[in-house]
Order: sequence, then structure tokens, then C-alpha cells
Amino acid sequence: MSEHDQLAERFESHRSHLRAVAYRMLGSLAEADDAVQDAWLRLSRSELAEIQNLAAWLTTVVARVCLNILRTRKAHPEQSTGVHMPDPIVRRAGTAPTPEEEALQSDSVGLAMLVVLDTLGPAERLSFVLHDMFAVPFDDIAPIVGRSTTATRQLASRARRRVHEAAPPPDADAARQREIVDAFYAASRDGDFEALVSLLDPDVVLRADGGTGMPALSMILRGAHTIASQASMWQRFVPHVWPATINGMPGVVVAPQGKTMSVMSFTIVAGKVATIDVLADPERIAALGLGEWEA
Repeated sequence: MSEHDQLAERFESHRSHLRAVAYRMLGSLAEADDAVQDAWLRLSRSELAEIQNLAAWLTTVVARVCLNILRTRKAHPEQSTGVHMPDPIVRRAGTAPTPEEEALQSDSVGLAMLVVLDTLGPAERLSFVLHDMFAVPFDDIAPIVGRSTTATRQLASRARRRVHEAAPPPDADAARQREIVDAFYAASRDGDFEALVSLLDPDVVLRADGGTGMPALSMILRGAHTIASQASMWQRFVPHVWPATINGMPGVVVAPQGKTMSVMSFTIVAGKVATIDVLADPERIAALGLGEWEA
């Protein structure tokens, strides 16, 4: 095996980890892949003798690339609606995740948390993600964000507080979570307003991203009564709903004639639906490559 092939093999052993880091940093599968590819290009041009810890070196490179992307986003926001849904990791309910899916969606990093992460400043997000999700020491994070170790610790602490306030930990019982989602659609099918309200947290938030293809679908709704009043909208989609797991959370794929139209993720907290996150952007849905949803 050539030296280049050996290097490529060593890099591949870290790819899943690096992609998971980049995905949590960016919420975009395509950009995560670009960041990982950038890390490989930089590695292939580097002097290996100077790299003492390859895993740490690669994580640092990916983190720096992601930080630059986040800073560019902050300077040039793309959407005027204020609604942007991260890329979901979708699999059919009842199927086991692949090792790569498992790496991407571990730690209960659902869409609701990724949405909150999008509200953080770039340095805050990097500090929180690297330390709290990947146990990178603050001493190693500080040079990446250009702050002291103490300031970096404060960045992560501030981010942690905001995440915990806006995205409380979901219930642990996956079967019960699925029951609540199924009950939500049963009540929608029957047009049962009171049943819908009983399933929703009083402060429930629905976020929908229709992108440039379906801008009318981009919205943020708040409150159990407001969202339950949309029962007629949910009702017409019930025959086309397929149970799915979205970033490890219960969800559905809405697929008329088997073609995916939207992906919906539910976060269940204290036995109630706390958030509903919807991706309905036709272009991004097509990029997910979910295939047909026929029995």
C-alpha cells in the first residue's frame, strides 16, 4: 500500500466523527461533507511528521472551516423569513440506523436543538458543540475562536444556558413519544380540536421552512390553540403520512403518491408536543434522496 493510500485509510477511520462534528456545527449535510473534504485536502498537503495527534488535528481543521462558514452566514443571511430548518437525518420507523446515521444523530441532537444552535453566535456554537458534545477541552478550543480559555468557557456556558432554556431535553421513552405522535395524527384525522389541544404543550412552537420553492409555507406558529386550529390542514395529509425517525426523534414523512412532500419532527417534553419542525422546501427535500414511500 502506498503512503498516500495509507494516509487516506487513516483519514477514512475519522470521517464519521468529523462529519458528525461538522453537521452539529452547520446543520447542513452538504456543507458538512464540504468541510470534511477540505480537511482531507489540507491533510494531504501537510507534513505528517508534525502532526502528533491526527484525530485532534483533523477536528481542529474541521472546526476552523465550520467557524468560517458560520461567520459568512452571519454576515450574509440568505432567508428573509427567519425560518430555516437544518437538514434532517431521516429513516423509516422500525428500521435500524446505519453506523453513520448513528454517529450523526447521537446525543439526542434533534431538529429542535439544531434550530436553537442556529441562533447562537459562531464562537458560542463552536465552543458549546466541541466541549459539550465532543468533550474537547477548552484549552484546545480557545485558539480556534481566538479567545482565552476562561472566555471560551464563558461562551460555552452562555450557549448551554440558551440551549437548555429553548430546547429542554426530550422525553426518553421512544415508544411513548411515538404514541403521542400517532395520537396527534389520529386527532387530526378526526378533526378533534380538544384532543389536539390536550396533546400539545400550551407554549408549543411550530416552525416550517418552505424555502424559496414554497415561501407561503414558511411560518412560525405558537400556542396549542393556534396550532390545533390548523386541524383541517393536518387532516388532508393524514392519508399520506408515513412514520419516520427524524434525527432520532419521532416524526413523519408526508408523501402523497409515495413522493416526499415534507418531513416533520416532533419533540415530546413531559408527555406533550413541545415543538413541531417542518421541512417543506421542494429543492432540499429532493436533495435528501428519500426515495418512494410505498408499502
